[in-house]
Amino acid sequence: MRVLVAGASGFIGAELVDRLTAAGHDVVRLVRRRAQMPDEVSWSPTAGIIDFTVMDRVDAVVNLAGASFARVPWTRAYRGEILDSRITATRTLADAMRKARRPPATFVNASAVGYYGDRPGELLTEYSSAGTGFLAGVVEKWEAAARLAPEATRTLTVRSGLVIGHSHLHGHGGALKRVSTLTKLGVSGRLGTGGQHWPWIALADEVGAIVHLLDSHVAGAVNLTGPTPATADRVMTAMAARMHRPYAFSLPEKLLELTLGQAADELLLSSQKVRPQRLIDDGYRFEHATVETALDVMLGVQ
Repeated sequence: MRVLVAGASGFIGAELVDRLTAAGHDVVRLVRRRAQMPDEVSWSPTAGIIDFTVMDRVDAVVNLAGASFARVPWTRAYRGEILDSRITATRTLADAMRKARRPPATFVNASAVGYYGDRPGELLTEYSSAGTGFLAGVVEKWEAAARLAPEATRTLTVRSGLVIGHSHLHGHGGALKRVSTLTKLGVSGRLGTGGQHWPWIALADEVGAIVHLLDSHVAGAVNLTGPTPATADRVMTAMAARMHRPYAFSLPEKLLELTLGQAADELLLSSQKVRPQRLIDDGYRFEHATVETALDVMLGVQ
């Protein structure tokens, strides 16, 4: 296939480009500067500018563009950037597809498990209802923008969890980058109760699942999370053990909320026991079934 990728230089995007290329696919990268290579196309998602004719020349589009959730604190201005960066990029791509003479067959748009909100005690699948909170609102608008793609285009919104891995370009990425730094400094410890479920996925499986879905018949929402649920305590203790650092501190919820604000509630303290039901039903085989093996790769443990 010929695949157009937005966000190709990011933590997930760089690994996806490598995986697609290794599998024999051609990749066209959208860049926010002047295109310099034959496999690059310039765009300005904030201005809604793109050469829509590129859509006639590709079989699939993968959109990973958007401001990082991991940057904290979420000020009022940054909350606006989190939402706007996703909506404008997704709408720009969907509009371009609708203008194409032959729109791409498949559109994979990034999304997030934040859709479900804080749901302790529930097992969440793609058939679960939307939750409440800032991230749930962002994801609903984000996925609605993706559904503006042409009816002829099979559209998927992939709801990713906490991505655990090591990128050859970015090193440790995502929300765990800050946590691993604290662990390395020896100040790791329980966050809140520690019993909240963190929906995680190995970087290799995040990328592998996207490649799998490009050649699938599944449409709509798909959870990208590991098959074995893990609590925050399980993730943090496993990381501390692998880095040979203590796990001795306890950070109360109130302190985290005071320090990080809304991001603490929605990224660190919310509980989401998410199952990748549709991915499992579609026959995807995970490279990393447990969070411990994902952390082994991230930290280079033999």
